[in-house]
Amino acid sequence: MSPEADKQTEVLASARDRVMCMDSAYDVDEANRGRDVCVNSSYCGVLPARFIAEHRPRAAIGMDCGVGPEGSAIAGLWYLEALGIPAAVADVMTAHLGDGVHLYNHGVISFVNQLALDCGVTAGMSVRDASAVLLDNDPAAAVASEITNRTVMETAPDGRCVVAADSIAFGITDDTDRNVLVTAGHTGRSAVPYLRRCRPFGFICSDGGRGMDDSGMAGLYIVEADGLAGATVDARRARMGSGLSHYHDGIISAANAAATAAGVEIGMPCAQAASLLLNRPHH
Repeated sequence: MSPEADKQTEVLASARDRVMCMDSAYDVDEANRGRDVCVNSSYCGVLPARFIAEHRPRAAIGMDCGVGPEGSAIAGLWYLEALGIPAAVADVMTAHLGDGVHLYNHGVISFVNQLALDCGVTAGMSVRDASAVLLDNDPAAAVASEITNRTVMETAPDGRCVVAADSIAFGITDDTDRNVLVTAGHTGRSAVPYLRRCRPFGFICSDGGRGMDDSGMAGLYIVEADGLAGATVDARRARMGSGLSHYHDGIISAANAAATAAGVEIGMPCAQAASLLLNRPHH
């Protein structure tokens, strides 16, 4: 028997193993390795994540504890993601800290890592339902370049689209002189070769926090000579690495001449700016 067996409560079992509740991330043990979804009522910072990762359960759900400065209370989500472990956290105001069974019965998911999202877990889902989803599903195995998260956000009458993706590197030939790309990397000079390779009808990327000498948006103006209309969003408002966050949360921080001519303005929501770029005259 596991030495921590008395600290874990089984709340769901299936042919694919179990959902186990525990009051602390420190109660995850070897019996959970490769099999269990561990619902633990700890914060999900890097420190608890290290204890979870040591035993590599199937998945983990913790609590967001108010997120905290620099996202410190949920930073373990991405620590676990890098190790191939789906993870999520619940809003700390929806369940009791230090009571894993209460978290299972009452918690509501607030943040997920990409692997949990791939399994089907989303913000707003109950911890009970999220646990079952994580028990029944595995994230698809893929190399980094295959995880593009390309999502169509708007379609024009002629079939052209606004497409959100996590990097401008994920632009494809189908975008050339056709689609508007909303992507989530900076727009420094290293973005220029990717913009020139796929030549989207328009683009919106991050300003990367602007950087010294506005280097985080330098590519915006370099590609003006190529006739590309583009803008950036404020990196303080949208999550870098998430095209969907840029589309939904982004606020325009700069625009080149071609984008300005289409009506894009500083302070405008990204979704509105993307629609203006998509629906401007197409030559």
